[in-house]
Amino acid sequence: MKDNSLSQYPTAQQPPALPPHLSQLNLNAAGIDIGATRHYVAVPAGRDAVCVRDFGTFTTELNQLADWLVQCGIDTVAMESTGVYWIPVYELLESRGLEVKLVNARHVKTVPGRKTDVLDCQWLQQLHTFGLLAGAFRPPEQLCVLRAYLRQRANWVRYAAVHIQHMQKALNQMNVQLHHVVSDITGVTGMKIIRAIVAGEQSPQRLAGYRDHRCKQSREVIAQGLTGNYRPEHLFALKQALELYDTYHAKITECDQAIEQFLQTFDSQLDPATSPLPPPRRSHKPERNQPRLDLRTELYRITGVDLTQIDGISAYTALVVVSEIGLDMSRWPTYKHFTSWLGLCPGNKKSGGKVLSGKTKPSANRAAAALRLAAQGLHHSQSALGAYFRRQKTRLGAPKAATATAHKLARLIYSMLKHGTAYVDAGQDYYEQQYRQRVLQNLQRKARALGYQLVTVESTDQAA
Repeated sequence: MKDNSLSQYPTAQQPPALPPHLSQLNLNAAGIDIGATRHYVAVPAGRDAVCVRDFGTFTTELNQLADWLVQCGIDTVAMESTGVYWIPVYELLESRGLEVKLVNARHVKTVPGRKTDVLDCQWLQQLHTFGLLAGAFRPPEQLCVLRAYLRQRANWVRYAAVHIQHMQKALNQMNVQLHHVVSDITGVTGMKIIRAIVAGEQSPQRLAGYRDHRCKQSREVIAQGLTGNYRPEHLFALKQALELYDTYHAKITECDQAIEQFLQTFDSQLDPATSPLPPPRRSHKPERNQPRLDLRTELYRITGVDLTQIDGISAYTALVVVSEIGLDMSRWPTYKHFTSWLGLCPGNKKSGGKVLSGKTKPSANRAAAALRLAAQGLHHSQSALGAYFRRQKTRLGAPKAATATAHKLARLIYSMLKHGTAYVDAGQDYYEQQYRQRVLQNLQRKARALGYQLVTVESTDQAA
């Protein structure tokens, strides 16, 4: 029987040679084309009788892949970021002491019409040999673990929200208008009533007795909204949706406990006893679905700065951003590199000196998404950032204003983490004054260009 564990390709067509004046920077480079069932690996010519091999995705075969690379004297590897299939290979090769670069598939496209797995891995190997590939950002292992906990928690929150819709549907089918008499069916009053309905209570008056004292509607109005047709099949659907909702929230609590324990493993950048945490700028309760933990103190100890001093940045938002970008800002030389990596910079698609498009590039960056949400929460903020968001929203619309404000938030976070500086809000009045000064300077420049001069006119009140 033929053994396909290590297929050989001695007659594979070599990719086109690069110009001879390009120097080879990585002489011990390999390229891997990642797949769901097979990984194709290319090493420099002369390292083995066969320079291209394919390996399966079982752990034993991945160990054979790593052994073969070490045997061939490879010290750096380039691979494409294909789904999540690259993660086991990446972690295994990194544990073997190899430098692994995860590259963007759009940057390594070969010549059209010559697309095979063998040519792909050879093309990766050749580009990496000449130093033409840049690795994607990947935070340290400790932050990868924290990021995994937070992403898992976000999944449970999203799944729990689906079952809120299921409860809402079951109530509507019974014509129980709970959502019309309470602001949120998952609030204190709403959940007490839903649990009582599932337990068998169907009297509108007794159900209205679960009304919380902070509820705006009276007991009589709530009782009218709870009069419905409690059919058994709809009650069964409501019961299952409630059970699943509680199950996911139990998993969220477990994630919070894991996050709290894992944050203790991070090194302290300062001693909170000698450098106490500044007082919070805002005194409000944490939003729903956020961890009921003292994240602000832990972040202050880990980062050395209080990111929550920035308007719109909550402790949970700061934790999400830190878990995605890490603590070492030297990976990005300037804030421009950082905001470009986040996908918050305007596009620069130009041709013939004409700007074709200035839209930001599409990105699934979770840190950028968190900053956009934080920017949207600045609509009513009486701060410089709030004034900036409102002005941009009037001029550009809400989506572009959120991106522009998220760009400012990213710059502030970059500066605080890199230089250890504190954030000081200049205030809404200062921003408006600076904006008025810029407008006035632009008008004066335009007037001079047209041969005119601006003259200050006193108001009627001042003249009187």
